[in-house]
Amino acid sequence: MINVLVVGASGLLGTALSAKLKDCKFSVTRLARGTPADITVDASSRELLFQALDGRTFDAVINLVALTSVETCEDRPDLAHRFNVLPAEHIASWIRIHSPDSHLIQLSTDHVYDGSGPHDEVHTTVVNSYAQTKYASELAAMMVPSTILRTNFVGRSASSRRESLTDWLYDSLNRKEHIQVLDDVLFSPLAISTICSVLVEVIKKRPVGVFNLGSKNGMSKADFDFEFASLLGLPTKFMTRIDSTSAKFLRARRPFDMRMDSTKIEKELSIELPTLREEIRKVAKEYEAR
Repeated sequence: MINVLVVGASGLLGTALSAKLKDCKFSVTRLARGTPADITVDASSRELLFQALDGRTFDAVINLVALTSVETCEDRPDLAHRFNVLPAEHIASWIRIHSPDSHLIQLSTDHVYDGSGPHDEVHTTVVNSYAQTKYASELAAMMVPSTILRTNFVGRSASSRRESLTDWLYDSLNRKEHIQVLDDVLFSPLAISTICSVLVEVIKKRPVGVFNLGSKNGMSKADFDFEFASLLGLPTKFMTRIDSTSAKFLRARRPFDMRMDSTKIEKELSIELPTLREEIRKVAKEYEAR
């Protein structure tokens, strides 16, 4: 049985991934700052993390800890460093010292890209503190054999404490709230369930390196929102297309084109990733029974 440690297990992706790994008959240990978790500890503290993992070994360690609020990262770079960089540093250090046979899987972000996409893994452009600290976490993970996955995800949250992009969109339109959607920001996210399935293969095959993990044929966030809403019969009249320069709710600079070319991970794992439209249909079905 493959023994896996999921760090950040109570978050949006961690909750879904822990359940998926258990369904696949992995032995799963969940570590998080709060419940639900098998080990409750702040991974940004090297001393506390090392104490919590004393005497344990794992085949794979997946680090999902992240401060993902771009505005918070810009306003509080100390917090961005604490939650995006330090856990990766401490986990990699613990593996190197105490569990050298463990394979580290570090989740990164598509925010390290800008300019005209789709982007390969080589050329990065860091435009804010969030991207800077996530890129730093990649460098920390490289201290040991690791798989670094740059990704973005959407889908119905299985965590009572975390809301996804599609949760926000679904609930806002059902409440008939007027919302603004970004017409000039492009991305290529995957469904949470798709990422979990890919992570199962990553655990088994342990590829080493940096890999994009996104859908094919990305689109603007506005087009994504309208297509998702239309599939569920939600009232699109409450959505207004705007450019990010007009978005008063955005203070930190964002990349304009985060679309990724994910052929490298497809070849490495012998998989074919779906198009974004296929993922929108998949995610919409998660909300149909709500």
